[in-house]
Amino acid sequence: MKRIAIQGIAGSFHEDAALKYFDDKIEVVECKSFTSVCELIDADKVKFAVMAIENSIAGSLLKNYQLIRDYHLRIIGEIYIHIQMNLMAIPGVQKKDITEIYSHPIAIQQCVEYIEKYYPNAKLHEGMDTAASAKMISEDKPMNAAAIGNLRSAELYGLEILETGIESNKKNYTRFLILSKHGNPTEGTNKASICFEVGHFYGALAKVLNIFADYKINLNKIQSVPILGKPNEYTIHVDIEWEDPEKYDKAIHQVLKSASSLSILGEYVRGEINIQNH
Repeated sequence: MKRIAIQGIAGSFHEDAALKYFDDKIEVVECKSFTSVCELIDADKVKFAVMAIENSIAGSLLKNYQLIRDYHLRIIGEIYIHIQMNLMAIPGVQKKDITEIYSHPIAIQQCVEYIEKYYPNAKLHEGMDTAASAKMISEDKPMNAAAIGNLRSAELYGLEILETGIESNKKNYTRFLILSKHGNPTEGTNKASICFEVGHFYGALAKVLNIFADYKINLNKIQSVPILGKPNEYTIHVDIEWEDPEKYDKAIHQVLKSASSLSILGEYVRGEINIQNH
């Protein structure tokens, strides 16, 4: 049975991602922080981890880019999870009873239109992740409170769904990376996550990016991450996709000549975005 480290607890979207990516039986190892997730892989206590890297509303998790580099982890896959938010409470609580709402800050942000319309005076409790909020409601049994989370957390912790699909953007998704200590064989892969640094002079970044265009490599994402202790200097993270592996290899060799440093964080099979995922 594969041991998979996740940030959060059973019922979280991280667990959703782990269950959907790994088809066979898995043992989820719950972690309080993303740093703890990386430490478990580094210490060989788990073989894989699932880590959120970006959300279509909240944007990129810059700290996680840094963690992947600091712990020299390899990206071996990705999965996109459609984020559907639901209002849930213990059995017997009705919508009109709710004066307090618990969830993760990003989850609350994703449901702000619903909250402002139906619960403008509710006290919002931010901090815990969505599954932990559901678990707390289940254990404390408040008759005036609700949690916001996914369907699985309601099922796991015995809560009733008061309203489904309360997120503002119905096409909201989160991209999760699958991490390991060791990378994939390159054969069959069609996407890579790389990071590099370039000199601080006119046209340096454009020169590197144009190499990918020359070899017909698609730039799927570009993200600059500040370098600690070096003002105005950045590590450039790029996700690239290709149809022809030979052109990918040639492009990487050309980038090596133009960038001051280059790291391939992982080569893997591109994940599909399916917003009907539940």
